[in-house]
This record gives sequence, structure tokens and C-alpha cells, in this order.
Amino acid sequence: MRTIRTFIFTLSCSALLLASCGGKKDDKAAQAAAADQPQTYPVVTLTERSTTLETDYPATLEGQQNVDIRPKIDGFIEKIFVDEGATVKQGQPLFSINAPQYAQEVRTAQAAINSAEAEVNAARLQYNKTKPLVEKDIISRFDLESAEYNLKIKQAALSQARASLANARVNLGYTRVVAPVNGVIGRIPYKTGALVSSQSAEPLTTISNIAKVYAYFSLNEKQILDFSRDYKGATLTDKIRQIPSVSLILSDGTIYAQNGRIETVSGQINTQTGSASMRATFPNPSVLLRSGASALVRIPKHIESAILIPQKSTSDIQGKKFAYVVDGSGAVKSTEIEIMDNTKGNFYVVTKGLKAGDKIVLEGFSGLKDGTKIKAEERAADSVFAELKK
Repeated sequence: MRTIRTFIFTLSCSALLLASCGGKKDDKAAQAAAADQPQTYPVVTLTERSTTLETDYPATLEGQQNVDIRPKIDGFIEKIFVDEGATVKQGQPLFSINAPQYAQEVRTAQAAINSAEAEVNAARLQYNKTKPLVEKDIISRFDLESAEYNLKIKQAALSQARASLANARVNLGYTRVVAPVNGVIGRIPYKTGALVSSQSAEPLTTISNIAKVYAYFSLNEKQILDFSRDYKGATLTDKIRQIPSVSLILSDGTIYAQNGRIETVSGQINTQTGSASMRATFPNPSVLLRSGASALVRIPKHIESAILIPQKSTSDIQGKKFAYVVDGSGAVKSTEIEIMDNTKGNFYVVTKGLKAGDKIVLEGFSGLKDGTKIKAEERAADSVFAELKK
């Protein structure tokens, strides 16, 4: 009985062993079959798209006018009518300077006029008295000419006295300093009672006319050449007119509400920096922009038929960019591409190496080699490039 049980147990173990060996062979066969199947990769077919690229340039803001207010006379500041940061209108009083000598000059000049007028009247009387006597041959004509010349001398002296009065009044007017332009008051370094003169080291204040604000920025030599090629026109002025409106990015990252225009480009490239200066003008009705502030000028560039490719679909090898292109048989090939320096979000603009209709591997291609066949999982172009529509 024990022998029969032993025999049955042995048969069972043998059967299990045979089954196990058979299972391993089946697994290996399945793995080999799976290895022969192409691996699945997401792909997309490229098409030409219109897009707008944007380039940001660091800029410094300056008011339309920055006018230093300096005294034209010597004296003490008697009164200050404005405060720092105040908005003023042309002709508005800013400072009063105590200089009594100019008021005295006006009084002296007025007295000189009174004296000169009296002398003119006396000379005219003498001339009027002499003239009839000459006509009656009572006295010689020489006496009449002398009286006439004397009258002219006195009249000239009166004119000179009047000019001195006008000059004295002008100097007296300088004791009241007014705003020469509309704008915003800057720092006021001198206080009431300070002695000031036309030779003072600092101005009384500075007025910035910021109804319009200039944004100055620079382009390097290559960018200037690209600019010259991108925009049509026989002259530089014609090319500038073709540039679309530009926007301004403020220091907090927000976009300024008003668009501006590029108006001038420097005619020379700075030999020290290798760049040329450009100026964009922005309206400033809300007086939000101030002189001396920093910002970014954003210049758009429209491309009608561009080939765009996701940045994640490229690889860098020794400073060059490559993308995997899938041919009609499903085989991939690493293809060198050239791109624009500027990007559109997370996409490159391809200038060489790819064309409309090419099918590329989107991602996950780190282990791929040239000639490897894949199973293409086509992704809709609209979903891949949906970010561009935002």
C-alpha cells in the first residue's frame, strides 16, 4: 500500500515539473513575440501656422521734457508754492525769491525816465521857440539845427531810460519763478530761507513733462540687421512705419494699458557696446509712467506660414537641435533642425530641417535609434498646439 502511494506522489511531481517547464517556454515565446512588435510612440503631423512672436527689450523711461528750474538772480528763497511730486501747469508759480535790489532798480529806472521826459520836453520847447525865429531870419539856421540835435539827444536818453526800466522789471520778474512747461515736480533740495543764485550747483527743482513718455532700449548688431531685413521700405523712416504697435511691461510684470510706437532708431552703432539705441513713445494720460523708471518694451513679429514644434519634441546634441521624423514605413530618423532665437511659449519656430506634412515623435524618444520602427499613435494637431490659441 505504501509503495502505491509513493508511486502516485512521484507521478504527480513529474507532471507538475513538466507543466512548469512548459509554462516557462510559453512565457519566453510570448516575450520574444512582444519584443518583435514595434513600440508605441505619440506622433503629430506638422502644418504651417500663422503666429506672432514677441521679443522683450529692457528699457529706461524718460519724460517728454525734463526741465531743470534754476534761478536767474541771486537772493533768498522767500516762499515755495509747490511740493515734490505735484502736477503743475505752464506759468504756475513755483518759488518766490527775496531780492530787494531789483525792486530798487525799478524805482531808479522809473525816476530816470521822469527826468529824461522832463529834459525832452525842455528841448522840444527850445526847438519850437527857435523855429519861428529862424523863419523870420531873426536868428541863424545854425541855432535851429542845434536845438533839433539837442532834442534828438534828449529823446534818445529817454529811450535808454525806458529800456533800463524794462530790464529792471524783467529782473524783478525773476524773483517769481514759474513753471515753463506742464509736468510733475521733482525733488526740491532748497528750503525756505536758502540762498540761491544762477551758479548754484543744484537746480531749484526739475519738472518732468510726462504727457508722453519715451522708452529707450537697445538692439545689438545682429538684431539691427534682422530689423532691416524684416521690414520693407526704401529708407529707415519707411521701415519704422512698418513696425506694429509695441507694448510696455511694467516692473511689476503687468502690461501697460496704452500701446506705443517706435519712432526713432539711432543712426550709429555704439562701438563700445555694439548696439544701437531705439525710442518708443507711449501716451501717459493717467500719469502712471514716471521718468527714470525701468520697463520692458515688447515688440511683436507676425509670421504668416511658420512651422512650429514643441520644445519637448527636440533634443540637444553638441549645441545642435534634433527631432525624430517618422517615415511612411514607421521608421524614425534623427533630423537636425534650425530654429529662430525667439520662441512662442513652449514652441520653437523651425527655419530649416522640417516642412509641412512631416510626422515627428512628440516625446519619450530617449531610447530611439535611427531606423527603429515604431507604432505611431497619432495625436490631433489642434490638441498639441492648443496653447498657441490662448
